[in-house]
Order: sequence, then C-alpha cells, then structure tokens
Amino acid sequence: MISWRRLAEPDFPLLRRWLEQPHVARWWNHETSPEAVARDFGPAARGEEPSEDLLMLLDGEPFGLLQRTRFADYPEYGDELAGQAEIPRGAMSIDYLIGDPLRVGRGLGTRMIRAIVRATWADYPEATAILVPVHRGNQASWRALEKAGLRRVAEVSLEPDNPLDDRGHYLLRIDRPQTD
Repeated sequence: MISWRRLAEPDFPLLRRWLEQPHVARWWNHETSPEAVARDFGPAARGEEPSEDLLMLLDGEPFGLLQRTRFADYPEYGDELAGQAEIPRGAMSIDYLIGDPLRVGRGLGTRMIRAIVRATWADYPEATAILVPVHRGNQASWRALEKAGLRRVAEVSLEPDNPLDDRGHYLLRIDRPQTD
C-alpha cells in the first residue's frame, strides 16, 4: 500500500542518501551536503513554503519523494512555460524520485503518480490539471507518467536540471475528471 506524509527534518539524512544515488543524481543534479539539503528542503518541511515535499511510503517504509506545487504559487515556473503550452488556471505540478535503488523499475513510480493524482483532486478542489515537464531523455519518468494516465501535450524548451542535458522536455498533462 502506498501512503505518504510530509517530509520532516529528521528525514534529511535519508533524502541526502537518495540524492546521492546515481539513478537519482542523473536527473535531480542536487547538492547533497547536509547544509544544502537543509537549505533546499527545510522551508517546505517547516511549512514556510506553499509546496509540499512528501515522503512516499510502501507498506510504511520510505521509498521516494514527491513534490507537489501549484503553478500560482511559483509564477516564475509558469513563466518559463508561457508561450509554449497552455497553463490553465488552477494547474499544479509534481516532481518525484524513487530513492531506493532496489525499488526502481518495479512499477512504483506509476503507482505513486496515480495515487497522488487521485489525492490531488480531493486535496485541492480548485486544481484543474496537473502538468509535468520531463526531460525527453528521462524515458523512465515520462513512461511512468504515461502509464499513470498523463498524456504528452507538448514539446517545450526549458532550462534542464542537469547542465549535461539540452533544453528538450516533454510536457505531460492530466485534467481533473469531469463529474456530472
């Protein structure tokens, strides 16, 4: 069973180990010193930022991280997409990683995404869509999104997380289900 809770400061050593894993570092390209992890994840963990950093759990055991944000809370994020794709009012985004290398390639990414998409519609009644830009070279990530029901709606040019990559990204989207 997949569940989650807000990332807390005592989780930072685990998150740091995950960020150091080659399969994570390739796409997240994040500083991993204790100070950098505290600097970058501390404000959300303390509720000082509107984004959510969620520790993902499988049967109660941590396996990954999922970040959930509203585009309205980070206008610069939407500005980079402006003119390349429609960003509907109320749109949200997610980013995620599976930190435990023994759990990669087992369908957990798709299950995690499906679970958070369902929860987003309940947690954020004003959410209209979830848009996720993914570097086109990160096939495992965009395939997990597609398997979870998101569809590719555009190719966009964005600053890559890793300076080794070009600007080519796919934008995937899922809309709030219509209710009668």
